[in-house]
Amino acid sequence: MEAPWRWLVVCVLAMSLPWTVTENVCRAPNGKDGAAGKPGRPGRPGLKGERGEPGAPGIRTGIRGLKGDPGEPGLPGKPGMMGYPGPNGLPGDRGLPGQKGIKGNPGNIKDQPRPAFSAIRRNPPVGGNVVIFDTVITNQESPYQSHSGQFLCAVPGYYYFTFQVVSKWDICLTIVSFSRGQVRRTLGFCDTNGKGLFQVVSGGTVLHLNRGDQVWIEKDPAKGRIYQGPEADSIFSGFLIFPSP
Repeated sequence: MEAPWRWLVVCVLAMSLPWTVTENVCRAPNGKDGAAGKPGRPGRPGLKGERGEPGAPGIRTGIRGLKGDPGEPGLPGKPGMMGYPGPNGLPGDRGLPGQKGIKGNPGNIKDQPRPAFSAIRRNPPVGGNVVIFDTVITNQESPYQSHSGQFLCAVPGYYYFTFQVVSKWDICLTIVSFSRGQVRRTLGFCDTNGKGLFQVVSGGTVLHLNRGDQVWIEKDPAKGRIYQGPEADSIFSGFLIFPSP
């Protein structure tokens, strides 16, 4: 039992001595390493790291294969938009003439319309520029209207009109037609009379008329005095030359 007490005495003395004594004087010797403990539990997964830079492309080492067989055709697509019309093509060759038709029935001239008229001036109304031939001589199919002095077309076709007017003064007359809403002054005729003698102003023309067209004779307001007496008559006539479709 002496050894432990000696060691205890030395330690007490060392503690009572001045601080200049080295601190390792009373340090116990290092112990031995203990035995390894049991493995701990796995820790929680860490956060996802940032995406790395793309790697370098790999080197192709295989052999390129042959082209495969064409696949099955797909379904037809929707029709596209209609394009602009192209330019007109050249006219084709003339076709062969057709067969001759059957001969028609012979026509009858008695069945064709034959409008014609002639009228003279005897007691016409006073006033207006239309020259009225009030007394009818011929009015086949009644195309002429004696009260207005106008011819009214009922059969489309080509007509011939003529007039002879007696005067002892200067006179100007015009053949006027009304067609499709327009008044047309077809022809004008004038005669100068400085001696006061009987003179005849005449004129005529061929007109193509449609149904409803009108024709009349019109005088110049300043030069339109017509003789009225038993010595001579003025006349206005017209007739159909041939009809048109």
